[in-house]
This record gives sequence, C-alpha cells and structure tokens, in this order.
Amino acid sequence: EGRYPVLYGAQGEGQRRREHYREVCNMKFVPNLLTLLNLSLGTLALINLFTGDYAKSAVYILLAVVLDGMDGRLARRLQVASEMGKQMDSLSDLVSFGVAPALLVFVQVFSPTYGYSLISVAVTVLFVICGAYRLARFNVLNITDYFVGVPITVAGGLVGALSFLASILPAMGFLLILPVLSFLMISSIKVPKW
Repeated sequence: EGRYPVLYGAQGEGQRRREHYREVCNMKFVPNLLTLLNLSLGTLALINLFTGDYAKSAVYILLAVVLDGMDGRLARRLQVASEMGKQMDSLSDLVSFGVAPALLVFVQVFSPTYGYSLISVAVTVLFVICGAYRLARFNVLNITDYFVGVPITVAGGLVGALSFLASILPAMGFLLILPVLSFLMISSIKVPKW
C-alpha cells in the first residue's frame, strides 16, 4: 500500500493520519521558531543596552538580520507560510530592527552627546514609528515581487552595523542617518526582493 504499510489493521489509517499530522506540525514550527529567535535576539539587544554592552547589542541585531532572512524563505520553501507567521514576523521585526537599533543609537550616541533633548528623542521615536508603518503597509499590500520602501530589516541592520563606528562617526551623522532611513522605509520606492 505504498508509503504506509498497514500495521494496525483498521487502525492503520488513524496511525497514518497522526504521523502525517506530526510531520506537518513540525515543518510549520521551524519557520516560526526562527521568527521567535529573531524576537529573542532583539530582546537581548535591548537587555544589553541596560548593561552598557553596545557591541553585543549590535551583534544581536545583526544576528537577527540573518534569522529574518531565513524564516520567510523557509516557510515558503516548506509551503507552510501562514498569516499568523507573517504577523509574528512583523512584530518580531519591529522589536529587532525598529526599537532595538533606535534605542541603541539613543543610548550609545545621542544621550551622551545631546542628553534627553527633543531632537534626539524625536529622531529615535520617528525611526520606530516609520518602521511600524512600513511593516503594517507591507502586511496590507501583499506585494510579492518587490518591497515598497526600504525594508525595516535593512534599515535596522544598517543602524546596528553603523553603531560599531560610533566612536568615529559624529553624533550629527546619526542625527542625519536615522531620519533618512526612516523616510526611506515609508517611501514608495520599489526595492527588489532578494
């Protein structure tokens, strides 16, 4: 009888269904696990801000970039992409590539240079808001051929990478880079999917 030999008589069909169900559940879980690891890395990046370990925080953001590139591809390859996975991915991305990089720059660069100034707070909040808007628009538009605006993963990953240059890049550079990236995320430019 092909792949599933009848081992249990009439119960063999039930056994086959349970095995098939386990296989499908396990495949569905893997991309979601990568998404949750992405979220965990973003959270670890935030935790390391409190301890003052900015380099480790940036490394967690960059590792999250790698995982974010894998979860969606794997879900499509395994044919287990779901609306739940898509929403969970966006929420994880907001933490890992919106909140974590913005606060990294605020704590590492803006706060020591400008204190709790209106401009540094505004630029930090703007980056998070534009990232959230970009993710929401992505989920609603459902375009598969290209991205509309720079993906938050690219913007947040770039900010995380640039934080390694905080000792040589003036704070004013970050005050210019964050708003530019913010507006690129919500722009209508078409960015090819890779």
